[in-house]
Amino acid sequence: MKNEKNVSRRNFLKQTSLGVGAGIAGAAMTSFKTDNSTENVILPGTICAATIDLKGLWPDTTRESRIRKVLERMGELAGLKPDIICLPELFDSIWVDEKKTVKELAEDEKVPGPVTSRIAEFAMKHNCYVACPVYTQNDGHFYNSTLLIDRKGKIAGVYHKTHPTATEILKNGVFGAGVSAGALNQPVIQTDFGKVGMQICYDANWVDGWDNLKKQGANIILFSSAFPGGKMLNHYALENSCYIISSTGDDARIIDISGNDLNTSSQYVRYAWANINLEKVSVFTWPTNGKLPGIFNKYGNRLGIKVWHENGVVTIESHDPQIKAADVLKEFNIPTSEEHLRNMYTVQIKYRL
Repeated sequence: MKNEKNVSRRNFLKQTSLGVGAGIAGAAMTSFKTDNSTENVILPGTICAATIDLKGLWPDTTRESRIRKVLERMGELAGLKPDIICLPELFDSIWVDEKKTVKELAEDEKVPGPVTSRIAEFAMKHNCYVACPVYTQNDGHFYNSTLLIDRKGKIAGVYHKTHPTATEILKNGVFGAGVSAGALNQPVIQTDFGKVGMQICYDANWVDGWDNLKKQGANIILFSSAFPGGKMLNHYALENSCYIISSTGDDARIIDISGNDLNTSSQYVRYAWANINLEKVSVFTWPTNGKLPGIFNKYGNRLGIKVWHENGVVTIESHDPQIKAADVLKEFNIPTSEEHLRNMYTVQIKYRL
C-alpha cells in the first residue's frame, strides 16, 4: 500500500484535536517532504519532540540573563517546528547569583506571569507546547511546579513536585524555601496529540508518581530536573512503555518506549530532538521472535521493527498510514509487554502454593 497523498503533521493534528491519543492510525518516524522544503511533513500520529539542557548557562548572574539565554537555546530548535519542548527544573532561577525568595519568584498557576508569559509568547510564535518549570502559588501555598503551555500560549495544566527535598520544604532552605509537597494523585494533561504526564527531579526516586501516570495512560512523560536522572529514567520508559522527554541541568534526552535513548545532548549541541511515534508498541522478544518471519512476509518494510536485545523487547511501528501496529499484534496474536506480564501473573497466582 502506498501513501498516495502526504499529510502534514500540523494539518493532521488540527483536524483530529477532538479525537487523539495513543491509538492514532499509521504513525511512523519516516519524514516526507512537500513542495515547501521548510515544512516538515510526517505520517499521522508522529510528533517532533525537543528538549534543552542548562549546561553552559550556569552559573549565571541574573534571572533576566538566564531567561534570555534559555529562549535563545530554544530558538535554535525552532526550525524543526517542534510540537513540544521541555525545559529544565526552575530554569529561570536555579544556579543564578541574583537571589530571590520563593514568594518573589512564584507565579500564578492559571494566568501566565512575568516568566511564563515569555515562554507563552514563544509557544504561540512557534505553534508548540512548552513545559515551563517555575515556582507557583495556589491558595497561599507555594510549589515547585511545571506549567504546560499550549500552542495558543494558554496554561493547559500544572504539575506540583510530589517529593521535594527537605531543603525545599524547610523555611530556612534554598530560596527562602517553604514549598509544599504536591498531591500524589495528579492528572495527566490531554494535548492535541496525546496524554502528557510530568515528573520533577527528586520525584524520580519514588515509583508512585510514575505508576499513577501509567494508570492514566500517559503517552509521554516530561521530566524536568536539576540532576540527570540517569538509567532510572530508561527503566521507567521501558516499564511504562512511554516516551520520556528529559530536560536537566546537565543533559537533555529523549527516551524511547524500549528504554533506550533516541537522542541526547552533547558537548557541542546542548539540546536533543526526535520524531516520536505515539502508535509504536512494545512487546517481549520471546515469544514474538517466532512470529517475526510471518510479519516480514506479509508487511515487509511497511513496518519498522527493531529488536532491543539487552532489554528483551521488540518495538513495532507503522510506516504506512493504512496500517496500525496494534492491529498487527491482534492479527498475529502477540500481546503487548503489559498484557504479557498481566497474563503471566494470572497464571502465577492460580498455581502459587
